[in-house]
Amino acid sequence: MIAQRVGVAALRRGARPLAFDQLPKVAMATGIQARPVATAKVSQEDGHQILVKQRLRRPISPHLGIYKIEQTWLGHSAWTRITGCTLSGAAYAYFTAYLVAPLLGWHLESASLVSAFATLPFAVKGGVKFALGFPFAYHFINGLRHLWFDMGRGFSKSSIKKGEMALWTSSILSGLYLAFGL
Repeated sequence: MIAQRVGVAALRRGARPLAFDQLPKVAMATGIQARPVATAKVSQEDGHQILVKQRLRRPISPHLGIYKIEQTWLGHSAWTRITGCTLSGAAYAYFTAYLVAPLLGWHLESASLVSAFATLPFAVKGGVKFALGFPFAYHFINGLRHLWFDMGRGFSKSSIKKGEMALWTSSILSGLYLAFGL
């Protein structure tokens, strides 16, 4: 804001060179107040006491317990990072295990994984697929939401709350669809 005022003041002056007698006018135009600086020599102990008094007058940020915990408190941006880390962590763990499997005598080829997964109960299979499908769906849908925010839209409080509910609902339904194909 100050930069804009300085720019406007410079345009109004035209191409005239800035003289030192014009400096207070420029300072007044930009809203900057000039005052003389006075220094005084103080002892180290007096300086420490001044510092202690200044620290006592500083504002203290409130404790997190005073805030009302809502969905927006641990909002969509944090959950996007959490789901992204979950997906990439699972991928890194699998690919690392796949690389060291021959050295350890494990069988992580596709055929053995498919046959091992087929022997699991339906609920366990669905749980594993949902544990991978939900973070994927949430991360994808919220990525689209972030692109919407990048266009400068959807920043009203009601829009954010409605978007949060739509995001969670569509992510859970998409995760269930990916897990069970309902």
